[in-house]
Amino acid sequence: MRQIVFDIETSGCKLNDLSESQQEYLLRDASKETDETVRQAKTDEAERWLSLYPFTAKVVAIGMYDVQKEKAYVYYENEPEEEWTSEEKHIKYKGLSEVEMLKSFWRIMEQTDQVITFNGRNFDIPFMMMRSAMLEVRPSKNFMGYRYDTKSHIDLLEQFTFYAATRKFNLDFYCHAFGVKTPKSKEVSGMEVKNLYEAGRIKDIAIYCGNDIIATNELFRIWNKFLKF
Repeated sequence: MRQIVFDIETSGCKLNDLSESQQEYLLRDASKETDETVRQAKTDEAERWLSLYPFTAKVVAIGMYDVQKEKAYVYYENEPEEEWTSEEKHIKYKGLSEVEMLKSFWRIMEQTDQVITFNGRNFDIPFMMMRSAMLEVRPSKNFMGYRYDTKSHIDLLEQFTFYAATRKFNLDFYCHAFGVKTPKSKEVSGMEVKNLYEAGRIKDIAIYCGNDIIATNELFRIWNKFLKF
């Protein structure tokens, strides 16, 4: 069985890049506010959320960890293509266009039996499938099958909350709780990806994504040893 832990990083567009009708739809709550300060706050929040939608954001990094081979790979948006390896964690990084990242990802998924994610059912997988369709890249597999069947997809957030029976926490919180080194730092977190992307710090995003999959794999090992039934 081939098992792949994966995670993605995304960066949203600007509100002004969208059509007037799209902006109107996204800002309908903000437009109801009479207080200028509140309206601006809601507008800013709506723009931050653009990174979460495949229709308003792009994939800027894809991290994958082969559980059996114990090897990590990260694709990140960069043209021209380039490759390098981190000395500390031996993660291989490869810069590609977004389309080529998606094509390479689905080629790997075609040969993968099971994926492991953190909140992948609610975010990573549907984002990848819809974004791929928008760029005319056909997904090779559907990992959005029956929610309670872990044969092809283990979403650790679903497992740690017993399918939303208990409160959800973010990856950083679970890492601290289980004594796993967290990928979050003072400079880099999931919420800062867009700012880093706009600042041209794409390699920092790639490194963060690589740290994400290493942490997710460690949580998977804990789940597999103590909580899998």
